[in-house]
Amino acid sequence: MVNVGVMGTGYVGLVHGAVLSSYGFRVTCMDVDEHKIERLNQGISPIYEPGLEELLHEGLEKGTLSFTTSAQQVVQSSDVLFIAVGTPAKEDGSADLSYVWEVVQQIGKYINGYKVIVSKSTMPVGTSRSIALYLDGSLRGTSYRVDVASNPEFLRQGKAVSDSLAPSRVVIGTESEEAKELLKTVYATHLEQDVPFLFTNWESSEMIKYASNSFLAVKISFINELALLSEKVGARIQDIATGMGMDDRISPHFLQAGPGYGGSCFPKDTQAIVDVGRKNGEELYVVRAAIAANDKQKAKMVSKIEEVLSFDGTLKGRTIAIWGLAFKPDTDDIRYAPSYEIIQELLSRGASVKVYCPQGMRLAKQQWTELSSRIQYCDSEAECAQKADAIVLMTEWEQFRTSSWEKIVRTMRGNVFFDMRNMFTEDSVVRQWFQYYPVGSSEYGYPLQEAQ
Repeated sequence: MVNVGVMGTGYVGLVHGAVLSSYGFRVTCMDVDEHKIERLNQGISPIYEPGLEELLHEGLEKGTLSFTTSAQQVVQSSDVLFIAVGTPAKEDGSADLSYVWEVVQQIGKYINGYKVIVSKSTMPVGTSRSIALYLDGSLRGTSYRVDVASNPEFLRQGKAVSDSLAPSRVVIGTESEEAKELLKTVYATHLEQDVPFLFTNWESSEMIKYASNSFLAVKISFINELALLSEKVGARIQDIATGMGMDDRISPHFLQAGPGYGGSCFPKDTQAIVDVGRKNGEELYVVRAAIAANDKQKAKMVSKIEEVLSFDGTLKGRTIAIWGLAFKPDTDDIRYAPSYEIIQELLSRGASVKVYCPQGMRLAKQQWTELSSRIQYCDSEAECAQKADAIVLMTEWEQFRTSSWEKIVRTMRGNVFFDMRNMFTEDSVVRQWFQYYPVGSSEYGYPLQEAQ
């Protein structure tokens, strides 16, 4: 049986390690955070992801999953090592690979035999080749040998476990037949499931991840710009998206208008691929436009709120209830969430802000230190709405559908509802109780304008 090591216990590493352990592999996950590792060994997940804690408990009970802070232990006990550490964006948009190189240096230091080193983190084109060259040089003069592979993840947060158990595809970039065969063993379950596999070179594999996320970001920015136009010409963006999605060449996926994309992937990956293009003399105009459109979308959402609620040109004295902080439902991830910038702008324009999110508040309290003292955290959506002039729905958590609308509106000071996810466009009860403003439709709160 192949022994697997995972360096990094974030969303990618933890889910990947837990799933592989459920297939019977002996998996050791490593992280430098002692408190996190202590809790993981108790079966307590540091992140909210449906189905993850069940896998953790299963792996710990069966003895197929363990956690350590020792890089030496995980390197020397593993045949295949997955690098799954963060690659955050630098201020200039380029990917910060400092965590990656710390791991690579530890591998070179503690290696004790043949290993396959697999890049699971999203890394700029050329990184796998650089890792291979570094390890080849550091092991020269020894009998040890390594092969390097790129194996990008395609997980959707909130569905990461199910996506790992039944992936849409598996992409592996390697120049070694031995590494290819070993990874076929690791992914034997997916081969049996007839999951599509693509074997390619390092650079193509790395590019596929960036290209996929950038294309989806472009699609979101495109529909968001059409939503802004729809509000001015009298069209309904949901009908437009439905009509477009009927075309098999387009598909309905990622055609939902909203406040802009966020999360741990799209913002940093679009910036990173633009940086790679710039460094190689190719400006990526389409991706750059998607980034600019996303920034515009968030600003437009704030302007919409201000237009409806402002008094004497300011939001001073207005109380706004924000429902949802996570960038999408079924996750606690608040990285690059549109809610952050929208809350920041509302505060700067004089509004008081109350917030509620089923899963995102714990991390918001920890990470949004510059905002936390200026916003009020609430224990429910109903409490959040009390004495508010307006509700701004930022994340489409399913529990919001069963809210007691009459009770909620009677505790509010106003009755304005900004539905940034178009969650209630077909709900007549919500429209009965609220002055309702969705994204991309003029029929609820926006006067029609004659086409010029």
